This record gives sequence, C-alpha cells and structure tokens, in this order.
Amino acid sequence: MDYMGIEVETIAMKQFTTGDLNKQIGDVTDAASREPVVLTRHKKPRFVLMSYDHYERMRTGGNPRRAFHISEMPAEHAELFDEALDRLAHGEGYDDEP
Repeated sequence: MDYMGIEVETIAMKQFTTGDLNKQIGDVTDAASREPVVLTRHKKPRFVLMSYDHYERMRTGGNPRRAFHISEMPAEHAELFDEALDRLAHGEGYDDEP
C-alpha cells in the first residue's frame, strides 16, 4: 500500500472500531498488549494501538519477529519465552486466547 509516497507493508491485524474502544477498553487493550490492533472509524483504518514495548522495538529498529538461537536470545525475549512456557505448563494459553 502506498501512503504519502511511502510503500507501507500491510499485515492482517485485529480491528476494533473507535466505538469499541469506548465500550470495551479492556478487550481492546488486552489485544493490543499481544499485538498491534487497528482502530477504525467509518470502516476506515484510523489508528494503530500497540504496547509500548512493541513501539520501542519498532522505533529502535528491532525486529519483533526475528528468530534467535537460544544461546543468542536477548534477556528480554528469554524472559517472555519463560513466562509463556510457565503459562502453558499451568494449562493456560492457546485455548483461552481470543
């Protein structure tokens, strides 16, 4: 997609209306904590809501989808990985995620 002369990669993101943001702030912010979400108004994308950590990775050029060998994994990623493994070990995740 071209935006003001800049080629922008479009990816499938969850979408909420700006009305949803007013009515379902918890659901919208929960979704945005996991991945960026699009906020639409009159069926047109208007805003992207994302976690501050994701924003910082984008701002500093870090690729949040980069794969690392476990010996090279940044401490921040290792911590997230460990937390996800703990949730799965306790029967949380996948089935209870939207």
